[in-house]
Amino acid sequence: MRKAKIFSTGFMVILMVLVMVVSPALAQKEYKITFPELEAYKKFYDDPRPLWKDFDVKKVIPPGDYAKMVFDLEKMKNRWAEAVGFRSPDIVGKIAPEIKPGTYSYKDKEKYPGLKELMIPDLYNNWFKAGGPPHGGCFPEIKVVPTRQYYMALPISEATVKNKGTAKLTDQGYLIPRSYIAGYPFPQPSGKFKPQEVIYNWEKRFFGGDTFYGYGYFQGMTKNLANDSLMIAEKYTLRLQARVLVEPYGWYDKRADTQGETLAVSLNFLAPRDMIGSATSKLQYMDPDKLDSMLMYLGSMRRIRKMTSTDTQDSIAGQDAIYDDDQGFSQKLTPKLYPYKYEIMDEREYLVPTYSIDGGAYFTSKEKEYRNVEFERRPLYVVKLTQLDPNYVYSKRIIYIDKETFILLYIENFDRKGRLYRSAYSFSLFRPEMGLFMEYDVVFRDLVDLHTTLGRAAMLPVTWLGREHVDLGGMVTKGK
Repeated sequence: MRKAKIFSTGFMVILMVLVMVVSPALAQKEYKITFPELEAYKKFYDDPRPLWKDFDVKKVIPPGDYAKMVFDLEKMKNRWAEAVGFRSPDIVGKIAPEIKPGTYSYKDKEKYPGLKELMIPDLYNNWFKAGGPPHGGCFPEIKVVPTRQYYMALPISEATVKNKGTAKLTDQGYLIPRSYIAGYPFPQPSGKFKPQEVIYNWEKRFFGGDTFYGYGYFQGMTKNLANDSLMIAEKYTLRLQARVLVEPYGWYDKRADTQGETLAVSLNFLAPRDMIGSATSKLQYMDPDKLDSMLMYLGSMRRIRKMTSTDTQDSIAGQDAIYDDDQGFSQKLTPKLYPYKYEIMDEREYLVPTYSIDGGAYFTSKEKEYRNVEFERRPLYVVKLTQLDPNYVYSKRIIYIDKETFILLYIENFDRKGRLYRSAYSFSLFRPEMGLFMEYDVVFRDLVDLHTTLGRAAMLPVTWLGREHVDLGGMVTKGK
């Protein structure tokens, strides 16, 4: 009880500090969503309130910017269906058709054997059950909802249709630099390198738009579900290539065009205590033979550390994910370092936790269950990545990617002994009027060390974010 009080008090102190840190940014028109603000509308634990009932991004984004982020719903639906070649409701419902929309408990497994046929095996066996040790994130009850058609913002759809067929792969299956222009490179994957095309669609995702500000709160826990770690971080993401939503369109600047820079991401750590003031900066390049750059500013030492490719296998602030696991999978596809053999294992519908319109799912504080979670029948690609270098932490990855949205929904990572090592599922928020998906709840599990991380991210498309937020100078400034 004493430890719990100390933890709670420490957390409140952190929240107060964060609110004070945010104020100057707001004065500079840097509109954001922070975790302390979200807590007023939906607490991290034991709060079934739909997030969007009382809180809305329209209250945060200035009216002028918001007006540029919304589009005609029917146009978005039709144009995206043209891009991918189908609408999800039209191609699902063939497997275990007796499983209808409604509420199902883990106690119903024997009564409804079709649930096993429909669900990903690991989710069915190890997640769809009563909460309790050794892992958090179980869903003892699920609400099956009718399959929806999802779509992308109109400019993304337009760019995808316009540039269909321009993106090309090498004879080894790697994206040819500058053949990709904008939109999703392979809206209808096919052919010899189909699995690579699926992964490239995920790599070029428009999660949160061209530029977004994110705020993440990640709670780690032991096999007894006792809280043992906390990570809080700000995330700045700047798309440097193929911009279609926020000016400047196309290349962000001449430097990005000249050097072939595609994406810049910065993490500013606000917890745990020993990482306050530290930050990372990652710069991705279009050339598969050019390794991405990753730097870390150590606030306590006031030093910049250039991270190597092996450092990306380090755990992120003690959580159950490595840097290459950001948003599920963020490892560069390259023939030079830690290359993979790519395979499509399956292509079918699954019943999975997918996207939320209202943000009504929540974690419980006692059993660390995930409640009010909605499941949909979704058409998925199941891609197997077998690591060809024995020095990489994972021997293989199995990735479940939505065929309509190209969003990674679930991933299984296996260690060098072939054991399921880490798995994770994500639950995104969807903004229908924007045609955008935003990272929300995520659960990471370590099956070897019996550890779990529950996370919630606040994600917001913004117009104010620039290089100063993601480059080396910005890291040092935030660290100070």
